[in-house]
Amino acid sequence: MKILTKHILFILLIFLLLAGIFSLFEDPFERTEEISLSELVQRIENVKEITVAGNAVSLVFNDGTKKETRKEPETGLIETLRNYGVSVETIREIDIKTKTEPGAWVGPALMVFLPFLIFIVFFFFIFKRMKAGASQAFDFTKAKAKLFGGKGQPEEKTSFDDVAGLTEVKEELKEVVDFLKNPKKYLKMGAKIPRGVLLLGAAGVGKTLLARAVAGEAKVPFFSISGSEFVEMFVGVGSSRVRNLFSTAKKAAPAIIFIDELDAIGRRRGTGIGGGHDEREQTLNQILVEMDGFERETNIIIIAATNRGDVLDPALLRPGRFDRKIILEAPDIKGRKEVLKLHTIKMPLASDVKLREVAERTPGFSGADVANVANEAAILAARKNKEKIFQEDFLESIEKVLLGPERKSHILSKKEKEIAAYHEAGHALATTLLPGGEPIRKISIIARGMAAGYTIHLPAEEKRMKTKKEFENELAMFLGGYCAEKLIFKEVTTGASNDLSKASSLARRLVKEYGMSSLGPVAYGENNELTFLGREISEQKNYSEKVAAKIDQEVSNFIKKAEKKSIEVLRKNKKTLEKVARVLIKKETIEKEEFEKLIKKEIKEKPKMKMKKV
Repeated sequence: MKILTKHILFILLIFLLLAGIFSLFEDPFERTEEISLSELVQRIENVKEITVAGNAVSLVFNDGTKKETRKEPETGLIETLRNYGVSVETIREIDIKTKTEPGAWVGPALMVFLPFLIFIVFFFFIFKRMKAGASQAFDFTKAKAKLFGGKGQPEEKTSFDDVAGLTEVKEELKEVVDFLKNPKKYLKMGAKIPRGVLLLGAAGVGKTLLARAVAGEAKVPFFSISGSEFVEMFVGVGSSRVRNLFSTAKKAAPAIIFIDELDAIGRRRGTGIGGGHDEREQTLNQILVEMDGFERETNIIIIAATNRGDVLDPALLRPGRFDRKIILEAPDIKGRKEVLKLHTIKMPLASDVKLREVAERTPGFSGADVANVANEAAILAARKNKEKIFQEDFLESIEKVLLGPERKSHILSKKEKEIAAYHEAGHALATTLLPGGEPIRKISIIARGMAAGYTIHLPAEEKRMKTKKEFENELAMFLGGYCAEKLIFKEVTTGASNDLSKASSLARRLVKEYGMSSLGPVAYGENNELTFLGREISEQKNYSEKVAAKIDQEVSNFIKKAEKKSIEVLRKNKKTLEKVARVLIKKETIEKEEFEKLIKKEIKEKPKMKMKKV
């Protein structure tokens, strides 16, 4: 109410000031003829009445007509008339009146009060800014955590029912929520409250969604903050914010603190970047103290999420701080189907939609990727003015999420189209006809994203472990397009660059990480602790230059062996390669059923992979 009154008074003051200024320039609507002083003196005997208002002189003649004139400044009218030779008797016969000029007081008043008014307004704003700056200075060291579920605060509406799959993970977190709700049940058995729960997993697997579900289920104050919000350019601010956050949470206990992207402040100390007094390290030290200091009976649980668990400081990961480490992985086919069901509840699905098939076509997709597939399908259907979402919309959205949108404007020349067709046909045949090969879902030479063409092959079953033979066949599949170009055109193009990069990377992992080369079961190379922008600055070698040369030779052997295997398969089935390529040039896209018809004979003669008994 006080603020409103101040605003009204301020507005009224502005209006008064404007009214005074406009009155200085008052311009009457009725215009009167103006005459000179000389003419007035000549006709003075016919003047009945004179009204003086400042320098303006209004005249009324005997016949009732009105005229105007102006007298000399700083000189009275009577004195002016006498200077022009008008007698005193003539002047006495005229009714002379004096009138104050409208707004004449405003000028002097403004001269006196306007400077004071300007100073008052100026200092008012200065003090207001200073007051705001002082309050901001005190708030600067306060944690900027968002509070859910506290007194007078909004509650998070997400629950565990809104999280598809992740059954074991939800059970772990339900136990944490139950501990906060019913601590006596656990304390009676001698159990101690877990200090922290660390959610580890790749981007998009549902870490933050699970934290929101915990906030919705716990019904206790839930403080949510990002790791990057602690650290500022000023020394000591980060640790001060940590103290403030934990102090606020202790007052609201039982409570949960959620720190998203923990790696922003929890990176390993002593890496040599930033020095021993690095602000980030001081913030981390304060978190370590707050999580496991002398105060042990605090009814607070810290939940943190990160996709870079490899860079976290060991002191954070020990029992007593983050007691539980929950690993979140990309969902399996059952989990992907549940995610699709959850995200298509409110969507008008057509009768031909098979969510199981969509789930089968998205191996390796995270929960966020699968949700994006459902959303893109809805967008595609709306773009085509459909009333329902059909299966074809889901299948197209998979390709869009996987490879990018179609580039219909990117038209290949006749020669490029032929090369792309043989390249993709080579991939498809090598993938299908090699032992342990995977079924082809689609082949296309329509450009998507950065690819001029693509071959989609999906595993018959999802595997978590692979053998050396399977890896060797995978290398041969990568080189199928390269070998097809070499076999048909006797030369290769830049279209195989991405395939060669993937093949080289896989071959190097076989040697250095998986111990599948002739160098034996030894892991070569260690990642350096120094990181920059999320990437390792360098790799620390734990082997000699002589061994490095052997590693390069082994990588080359794997690639050459895969090339030889791929060439043999394609040369043996050259007629089939040409048949598939011709159909691809004509139709641009081949689906699974049509491809299987084209190579029906070759599939029957395909050698099966034999597994050695151990």
